[in-house]
Amino acid sequence: MSKILSNKDNLQVIYEDNHIIVVNKRAGDIVQGDKTGDKPLSDVVKEFIAEKYNKPGNVYLGTVHRLDRPTTGLVIFSKTSKALPRLNKLFVSKDISKTYWALVKNKPEKEAGSLIHWLKKNPKNNKSKAHIKEVPESKKAILHYKTLKKLDNYYLLEVNLETGRHHQIRVQLSSIGCPIKGDLKYGFDRSNKDASISLHARNIQFIHPVSKESLNITAPLPKDPIWNACL
Repeated sequence: MSKILSNKDNLQVIYEDNHIIVVNKRAGDIVQGDKTGDKPLSDVVKEFIAEKYNKPGNVYLGTVHRLDRPTTGLVIFSKTSKALPRLNKLFVSKDISKTYWALVKNKPEKEAGSLIHWLKKNPKNNKSKAHIKEVPESKKAILHYKTLKKLDNYYLLEVNLETGRHHQIRVQLSSIGCPIKGDLKYGFDRSNKDASISLHARNIQFIHPVSKESLNITAPLPKDPIWNACL
């Protein structure tokens, strides 16, 4: 399991080198600025770098990918303009392995399996709908899941994405009758106290785009009794 390198002001830095910084996002944080005007995680990371290395002026930081606001877990940022296009290429070519953990109330019909849907996003309510067959303006979505553990009231699923679509894990699990704990938008019956959903970007594995080192990074779980029971 990756150690927390820094936990200043609730910013959990899990990995950092000259080109990359990986943080464990909290529920409620937005990765990039949006219409809410709330301070994004990217700005918090910039401030951390400026203070740690006593950097005057603007700090370069490239956003490689995002996580939904109520989701927790690993987010990769690029610290150099050299690394950013290479990291982007890793995501496009799917040469980066991302594993998520999800807590669901209902037991999946199959212990493990693959889900294939065509997702269509509705920008008016910021929600995606899963279709069994292709429909106009839909995008194919593929994920693979397996049941890791049965808890008292929930099931812990491990999810690996083959595609990266809007709200993909949330809508696809909901479509098989397994909405994620706390996810009111996709059919769970009540919210989590901290407005999170119990979906955590747990692990990433990839070849460092500059050093060519093999990286395997794991994010600690949120501090919560139910998540604690997963270990």
